[in-house]
Amino acid sequence: MNNKPNYRIFNLLGSLLFSVFLISCQSEVKQEEQASPEKPNIIFILADDLGYGDLGFLGQEYIETPNIDRLAKEGMFFSDFYSGSTVCAPSRSSFLTGMHTGHTPIRGNSEVQPEGQFPMPDSVLTVAKVMKQAGYVTGAFGKWGLGFIGSTGEPASQGFEEFYGYNCQRYAHRYYPAYLWHNDEKIDLPGNDWTTKGDYAPDLIQEKTLEFIDENKENPFFLFMPIVTPHAELAAPDDEIMEKYRAMFPDEKPYVAGNGADYGPDMRIPGYQSQPYPHATFAAMVERIDRYVGEVLQKLESNGLSENTVIIFTSDNGAHREGGADPEFFDSNGKFRGFKRDLYEGGVRAPMIAWWPNKIKAGSTTDHVSAFWDLLPTFAAIGGEKITKSIDGISFLPTLLGEGNQQKHEFLYWEFHEQGGKQAVRQGNWKGVKLQVFGSDEPTLELYDLSKDPGETQNLASENPEKMEELKALMEQSHTQNPIFSFYKEEKESATK
Repeated sequence: MNNKPNYRIFNLLGSLLFSVFLISCQSEVKQEEQASPEKPNIIFILADDLGYGDLGFLGQEYIETPNIDRLAKEGMFFSDFYSGSTVCAPSRSSFLTGMHTGHTPIRGNSEVQPEGQFPMPDSVLTVAKVMKQAGYVTGAFGKWGLGFIGSTGEPASQGFEEFYGYNCQRYAHRYYPAYLWHNDEKIDLPGNDWTTKGDYAPDLIQEKTLEFIDENKENPFFLFMPIVTPHAELAAPDDEIMEKYRAMFPDEKPYVAGNGADYGPDMRIPGYQSQPYPHATFAAMVERIDRYVGEVLQKLESNGLSENTVIIFTSDNGAHREGGADPEFFDSNGKFRGFKRDLYEGGVRAPMIAWWPNKIKAGSTTDHVSAFWDLLPTFAAIGGEKITKSIDGISFLPTLLGEGNQQKHEFLYWEFHEQGGKQAVRQGNWKGVKLQVFGSDEPTLELYDLSKDPGETQNLASENPEKMEELKALMEQSHTQNPIFSFYKEEKESATK
């Protein structure tokens, strides 16, 4: 089960797909200045399936998140920020490449057996490559999911000098895995063997994350923290956090998983374990993220790095409903409609905080509309690098600093390759959604005015046919054919010939 797959064919396909259909989206980077110790460190903290309403400062009534709330109090909250996709791999691909899901090379959760996902081409520009060129030490700690060890998509091929965590997002379903990866080395966890649960992997990853900060305190660093929690399965150490939430939710209905889901000789990797305390465990997992954030802040302070570090905190998509998770109970999507795998606001609008002492106005909020693909040009601008050819992203550094002319998007675009195919466009306050793109001869069209209806309850498509046609045209022009992730019906039919 743990043998490395032969990635030669995937590497060739990956290189071909990117050179053939995305050459117009490739970007070059020109170094404008030499790296210096004065360059601010950049930390990007990415929670996994954390909903818009799961944080205290956004109204969460049950879960305590004092450290994340502190980031918001001392930094800037982006009220209209969006993830790259509504599931894991394409959302991360969008972040890394600065391109939306109509252009970025990885557009779905395509699995490779026995371990890993379809690899991102190594020819693509990524934020880590940009930051390396800017003189930053680059590290990623958590969940990868964009190509196994030895493929073009492995972290080292995408610009990261150090990686520790789960390479495969399927294996990241399990919080007590038999091993993790440190660069290209498999690190066995003696306390775990798929039947026993000793070492809680997120805590081990956090230890390595803090070590990276210590080891690079004299150098500018770019730290990517794709935290695994609170993605299912529901699992957390039996500590004081769990004790607190078990007392808060004393009469829980257990979640009982199916065959092969629980740890033991018949366990299947992709499953989610049974959980006697699902509400308490989910709450504990979210607060544990908050604890990790607090430890990062403390580490920065102890090393004298707080004044010269930018932190961005957000989530890769909306709240999930897997493995016993109950986002309705926690009101995880807040005022928005939809969850993970939806292109409604609850599936793609993400809580985002930017923290940069003495640079960002404390306690500020912006409604600047932005998305994952804006992070690459923003980080490049912070590091002194210039993107010389067009990508989908726009730097929001002027918004962070409150100075200069902030360029705005004409529109944002998403496509999703499951559940019959979905597309969505936000243009100003208008939101267009197209369902059953390849699953039906007559796709469903929906139109919402987010300024009056943020919950997307009133479909205005029939009342505004011209606007709906305009957004449909934007959907069509935003999609570039991808031979690996075919989308439209004719593309799928062509791919099977």
